[in-house]
Amino acid sequence: MKSAVFAGTVYFLILFAVGFVMGTIRVLVVAPRTGALAATLVELPVMLVAGWYFCRWAIRRWQVPPLMPTRWIMALWFLALLLIFETFLGATLFGRTAAEQWVALTTLEGLLGMTAQVATALLPLFVGMGARR
Repeated sequence: MKSAVFAGTVYFLILFAVGFVMGTIRVLVVAPRTGALAATLVELPVMLVAGWYFCRWAIRRWQVPPLMPTRWIMALWFLALLLIFETFLGATLFGRTAAEQWVALTTLEGLLGMTAQVATALLPLFVGMGARR
């Protein structure tokens, strides 16, 4: 269990940093030229590939066993950290209340982003769970 929590924490921190950089590029560079939806659609595959890569790396690095209860711990811990950090970041950088952040998820861009974040959080359930090479 300890390896799942540690791997989940490192996986989250790396991916959150990548997401912060990608989000900044999306908002400041891509969205003004293409619109918010197109910018989100450009960012999503990059984040999902990065998620797969860093999830696999963290699982291997901290030898998280391919057992569903352990992987669920890693996935749910990642999701909990994501919700905490997203709420904190929205409040401190953008002055948004939690309610305002939830309302932002009702847009197509918000829904797509949240869906990708949940998919990324659930990657530990799939990465490295198949046949061994």
